[in-house]
Amino acid sequence: MDSRISDLRCKEIISVSDGSRYGYVGDVEVDLERGTVKALVVPGRLRLFGLLGREPDQVFPWSSVRRFGEDIILVEDGAPQAQLTQG
Repeated sequence: MDSRISDLRCKEIISVSDGSRYGYVGDVEVDLERGTVKALVVPGRLRLFGLLGREPDQVFPWSSVRRFGEDIILVEDGAPQAQLTQG
């Protein structure tokens, strides 16, 4: 199965251990020098319809990814790292 980075935006990240749904991939961190994917980023949820900003982004290191499916990406358990939203 071939896939592009733009195809990842349509995939939902789900925990293998308990089935927690984290959301859809919003961004990908890439190491340009090595040409590898470092992490998948799920944008934080809006607080009060966006009036109070949004929660921090959730970052899933590439090492935690276990399997890709047609619609989902399974990640190993453990809470994702929080990343502050910029701007």
